[in-house]
Amino acid sequence: MRFCVAALLIFAAVPALAQMRPRDAVMSAAYRCTAIGEARQWLDCYYGSAQPARNALGLPPAPQAQVQLSLSPIATDATPGVAQVRDAVMAATLRCYASESDRAWLDCYYAAAAPMRSELGLAPVSQLAFVPAPPPIRQPPPPPDQFGLKALPVTRSDHVATHMASYDFDRNHIFTVKLTNGQTWRQVSGDTHTAHWTKPAGAYAVKITRGSFSSYNFQVEGLPEVYKVDRVG
Repeated sequence: MRFCVAALLIFAAVPALAQMRPRDAVMSAAYRCTAIGEARQWLDCYYGSAQPARNALGLPPAPQAQVQLSLSPIATDATPGVAQVRDAVMAATLRCYASESDRAWLDCYYAAAAPMRSELGLAPVSQLAFVPAPPPIRQPPPPPDQFGLKALPVTRSDHVATHMASYDFDRNHIFTVKLTNGQTWRQVSGDTHTAHWTKPAGAYAVKITRGSFSSYNFQVEGLPEVYKVDRVG
């Protein structure tokens, strides 16, 4: 505690503090964290205190829980031995003022927390101020074949030639056909042709082509009937 008081007096005596640079705001917040006695909470508060410098450098923000803890530290009972480790960390942060650039200072600030990370059994991290690399640019997959879907006017096909995967009829004998390419087509209500298929679906090869007035023609290979259909899936 004596070290913290002395450090605050030294910190207050620095003339540049009148301008309150981002690093100064960080240190001011970090010293407020001394109210926290529990080691891991103190470390979270310490990391959250770095937000002014992160913001000034355009870095991603610190986790909100850490930032909130640094803004409103909650006093807790001290973990045995944590005060000495905490004071060692804060002493190291004062030496970071030798860094001229704010980025180098912030990296030094994070590196100074190494003793507390070791005390908590956390993996050492030399720099936590890095800017994450942007995700690799992925080329979008080609759009699925939207032939026949009215909601999507751009299509890549002018016809479909494949086999049935299944078919069924409703009570008005209007058919719905699923194709092996994954598409589903339904006969237009009011079409005057009635299908009379009896073979397994896979036995029927079909061809769907464009008709007049944005319609679609459905024909089974080897059969003369041409049905009007809409794509429904």
